[in-house]
Amino acid sequence: MDFPWPNIGTALADVLTPMPVIDETRLAANIARAQTYLNGHGKAFRPHIKTHKIPAVARQQTDAGAIGINCQKVTEAEVFADAGFDDILITYNILGAARVARLKALNARVAKLRVVADNPVTVDGLAKAFGTGKPLCVLVECDTGAGRCGVQSPDAAVALARQIADASGLTFGGLLTYPAVGGAAAVETFLQDTMGKLAALGIDCPMRSNGGSPDLFSAHLVPSATEHRAGTYVYNDRSMVRAGECGPDDIAMHVLATVVSRPTETRAVLDAGSKALTSDLLGFADHGEIAGLPGARITGLSEEHAVVDLTGCSGPLPAVGAQVQIIPNHTCVVSNLFDHMVFHRDGIVTRVEPVAARGTVW
Repeated sequence: MDFPWPNIGTALADVLTPMPVIDETRLAANIARAQTYLNGHGKAFRPHIKTHKIPAVARQQTDAGAIGINCQKVTEAEVFADAGFDDILITYNILGAARVARLKALNARVAKLRVVADNPVTVDGLAKAFGTGKPLCVLVECDTGAGRCGVQSPDAAVALARQIADASGLTFGGLLTYPAVGGAAAVETFLQDTMGKLAALGIDCPMRSNGGSPDLFSAHLVPSATEHRAGTYVYNDRSMVRAGECGPDDIAMHVLATVVSRPTETRAVLDAGSKALTSDLLGFADHGEIAGLPGARITGLSEEHAVVDLTGCSGPLPAVGAQVQIIPNHTCVVSNLFDHMVFHRDGIVTRVEPVAARGTVW
């Protein structure tokens, strides 16, 4: 049985819930704002498509001036290559014969494909597979304070860059980092030190890729970076408002939900549980904000229900059957929970897009 997706022209009030909905006007404004800022500071922009996983939205980003896209896994990149994108950066250590074989096939059909590595094992695996055919461009991922992946020092970055440059079938493309929020100074120091050491060895470092939506509008504080990567900015979410990177009127994604129960005067239950809202708290004490209902707190999620504490609310409270709009804590995870995304302008459906790269996790 096919899902009854809303037709163009349907009012949001008539859309089945739970359903994420994207405001077209805010989406376009978010794309334009970020691109204008980075253009003004002479930096290339490479949006991370994990936030939306939709080729049509990525095309809006590249049409606005983005040089290419950032994917996280090989299968995610394959979806966007199928859609015609020809400048793709995969920011993940790619290991194992099956993945590397898929990567080699992808490299053969994408004009500009780049990957990252932060360890010799990854580089060795890539070198063995790419000894013949089109060379693969590899960047060294650097840990500049976020404490996730990345080499731990400029000297380690240089050593790995030399291994890449010396490997048959690989080319060294530059440096990449995903820094801690507010870590611009640490990034600049790391890049400057590493670039100096590489130059002394005669190794070119053409690309220096910095990233993060929470620091998107601080990208100019890292002058050595040639490009910036960001994903969440395109929709924005509750965490981005808290970070000061946007305001409530810049939120393009809401999750529509319906009140299915009011067991007590101070409790409501919605039809959007953990299968519709991310369980990521990101430092918040609850699971999302209900627009237009200040004081309401989504205190718990089960698979199909969200429990809302209305104790802190004043004024009219939603009755059974009422539709509400939830601002998620983390919009990127919501995208991977749904097969389709509904877009609207002024509350009227404009299009329904498949989340083409949903579930592309390897």
